[in-house]
Amino acid sequence: MNDQPAIFADGLTKRYGDTTAVSGLDLSIPSGSVYGFLGPNGAGKTTTMRMLTGLTRPTKGTGSVAGVSITDRDGLRTHIGYLPEEPPLYDQATAYEQLEYAAGLRDLPAEATRDRINALLDKLDLTTDADTRIADYSKGMRQKTAYIQAVLHEPDVVFLDEPTSGLDPRAARTLRGMITELANVGTTVFLSTHILPVVEEVADTVGILYDGELVAEGSPADLERRAETGETRSLEDAFLELTTDERGTAGETDNEDSAADTTTQSVVEENTDG
Repeated sequence: MNDQPAIFADGLTKRYGDTTAVSGLDLSIPSGSVYGFLGPNGAGKTTTMRMLTGLTRPTKGTGSVAGVSITDRDGLRTHIGYLPEEPPLYDQATAYEQLEYAAGLRDLPAEATRDRINALLDKLDLTTDADTRIADYSKGMRQKTAYIQAVLHEPDVVFLDEPTSGLDPRAARTLRGMITELANVGTTVFLSTHILPVVEEVADTVGILYDGELVAEGSPADLERRAETGETRSLEDAFLELTTDERGTAGETDNEDSAADTTTQSVVEENTDG
């Protein structure tokens, strides 16, 4: 990739009927960085990620990922990996079968891919369970499998939605380290999570979305300093302050997720995109 942003959005907007899920979103995220994407439920995070990965067409505005227009879904496929909050996995397959299938969809070289699958399974302590059906997996084991699937083809940009969900502390630490390793080799990571310590540890820049609009952006330390008091505050304090309306309540509706769900995608389509 050139000097252009790895992820770019200009006035990105998505409406579902009378509901505006995302409004006028501008992003410019450099290659090799980790972007922490925060916001209360219903803020528009899922809709944003679906637009950036080509799964949902914007109502207005433009964007690109790895230099490819977000409306060019086929063009995006080779450049991005996507781990949605509810990973699309075949319950009747084993983890190894699932990963080999995903590799086949992308026409990855067989021998090198087997080596990479084995290395990633080992790193995430899944080797001994790789031949067990996914139907018998815990949520954490499913999450590990889906993460491997998202990064297997070594994409330029990886979108991760709640990647540590269901993981025990040891596995969560390992995954945080793997996210940092991705950035160190030039991969751009777009990380959406409710676990603020994860963002504090791995993110270079944090964007806070509230009611479909980007209300703050900066390093974790920058956002902490935006707190109104002169005290040293945590990212959690800054997040709560920036996402609280005049009535003193943070948004908790899931309007954007329920609206986005009206556009269904098949398991095969989701697997193809990450």
